[in-house]
Amino acid sequence: MGLSPRLPKQLTDAMETVRDYPWQDALFALSLAVLAVVIGRLVATTCLKALARWAKRTNTTVDDAIARHFPRPLRWLLPVVALDAVLPLLAQSPAAEAFVHHCLVIAILVCSGWLVFASVKVLTDVIGDRYRLDKADNLRARAVQTQINGFRNIAGFVIVLMTLAFVLMTFQRVRELGAGILASAGLAGIVLGFAAQKSIATVLAGVQIAITQPIRVDDVVIVEGEWGRIEEITLTYVVIKIWDLRRLIVPISYFLERPFQNWTRVSADILGTVFLQVDYGVSLAELRAELGRLLSASPLWDGKVSNLVVTECGEKTMTVRALMGARDASDAWDLRCQVREGLIAFLASRQPGSLPRQRLSVEGATRSLS
Repeated sequence: MGLSPRLPKQLTDAMETVRDYPWQDALFALSLAVLAVVIGRLVATTCLKALARWAKRTNTTVDDAIARHFPRPLRWLLPVVALDAVLPLLAQSPAAEAFVHHCLVIAILVCSGWLVFASVKVLTDVIGDRYRLDKADNLRARAVQTQINGFRNIAGFVIVLMTLAFVLMTFQRVRELGAGILASAGLAGIVLGFAAQKSIATVLAGVQIAITQPIRVDDVVIVEGEWGRIEEITLTYVVIKIWDLRRLIVPISYFLERPFQNWTRVSADILGTVFLQVDYGVSLAELRAELGRLLSASPLWDGKVSNLVVTECGEKTMTVRALMGARDASDAWDLRCQVREGLIAFLASRQPGSLPRQRLSVEGATRSLS
């Protein structure tokens, strides 16, 4: 009984050949194929071990990035190339050889695309290592890191498309349809444009974010009422790490269509405020002196801004605002908490009568003495 007519003719011929193949020759072919794969894997492992030893002896970041990103694609690529190299030595029919060769070519193209993307990662790691985010003034670093992430995402998208195109071109029918596809590319583009306009707009928004940079990696933002830092920027969405370690996932088009707060757009420096309700009898001079002492003793203060003024007067209390500067939003939050606790403790110990209190006045009351 013949094989199903629905299968491609090349695959059908290859399966017919395998069915009628002598088992001795099949065992030899299998052993040779396994040997080729093992040799390819050994060559890849040897090269990678030599690369790892070289990376440990040098202080450059290029070899470290190569040793980090190249192992996985090379461990697949070299065995496949070795297997394709010994394929003509296997005693098999032209149909089976053509089918196996076609499969190996597809595998080589996929692994090659993987290796190219690993090279892109090496390049971005080398550039990113020069602009680290763990510095006090990291504005330039955040801008470069955002551009690097955008470039890596775009390069990955293009590499996947090109690899898929090369794989499809290995099929004869796809090549035959190429002229017809090119002829109808205009109409197909219009149809696909209407069908995927939201997706295309999202991708274009990701490219625009990478170029114009209204947000950068590690920026402090307030989005949807949540305070957090930009943790990851992709072509389609942004991950914001909230202060309580939650992650807020926002479509990237959000940052082009809706307003949001960016506390580190120009500089990481930020002003913090502390408001206190105090009695009218408070000594503002002593309170200002205490604020200066608290700030001078705190490593979180940037040494630039220190101020205390009365901002509002009510019927029973007045509002005092303490203003202070910090290097970034995290330091500003901790500094505000320290100053608030210190001022309250000062008022409670040195000026207890300056804390908010109720005054009662009783008119017309008489007191009888027995």
